Amino acid sequence: MDFTHREVMAAAAAMELADGEVVVSGLGLPQVSTQLAKMTHAPRITEVIEIGVVNAKQIHQSVGIADPSSWLGASFYGSFIEVLGLILHRGLVDVGFLTGLEVDQFGNLNTTLIKTSKGERHINGSGGANDIASLARKTIIIMRHEKQKLSERVMFSTTPGFIEGGDSRKKVGLRGGGPSRVITDKAVMGFDESTKRMKLISVHPDVSVDDVVANTGFQLIIPDKVKTTPAPTKEQLRFIREVIDPGRLYTK
Repeated sequence: MDFTHREVMAAAAAMELADGEVVVSGLGLPQVSTQLAKMTHAPRITEVIEIGVVNAKQIHQSVGIADPSSWLGASFYGSFIEVLGLILHRGLVDVGFLTGLEVDQFGNLNTTLIKTSKGERHINGSGGANDIASLARKTIIIMRHEKQKLSERVMFSTTPGFIEGGDSRKKVGLRGGGPSRVITDKAVMGFDESTKRMKLISVHPDVSVDDVVANTGFQLIIPDKVKTTPAPTKEQLRFIREVIDPGRLYTK
């Protein structure tokens, strides 16, 4: 192929964003996807970095959210608390990007705990992800597609998806709409309208449905006809490679 699976992921995530939306994007592919959308079909997106920076004009891909090179020309410089309090908790965020150590069939995320042969290992935790998942109108999850990462039930529920499925988010009082897409290096997945279980939407070029199923730790809902994820366009690849991520930090 003339493109990488990570470039497919970036393009697929970008196409989930609409013009005029407020998007909270983290380091890596979420920022690549948000910037790609702004440079193509959605120039009026407001990009928010949770550390407190809004609509920055990055001079190159940052190595961390506290990298000052990612703050250039921002329309707002604030703090982590201001982003969560003034923007997210007021209900102004349309889309939040999330990732984690593992995700389950209902879109719940674990970024806190993993179990190994040597015992349990505690990681950093959620940061602002719990707030984003609870309050954003929708979330997009981006992660590698491995069987141990797509589990029937997460080891520790750090960040709520659809919890136990059905209307369980509404029952516990979460205002946000929950996850809309899970985008991996193999496929794009969504959630069934009634059960809220994860379902396959498309497989990436050069990936089979059998490959996706074999690398998923629970029973995905598989439609009768599975689409192929659109390949990145020449314009999208030019922006990714020449403008957004020329060093190929996140899209190689």
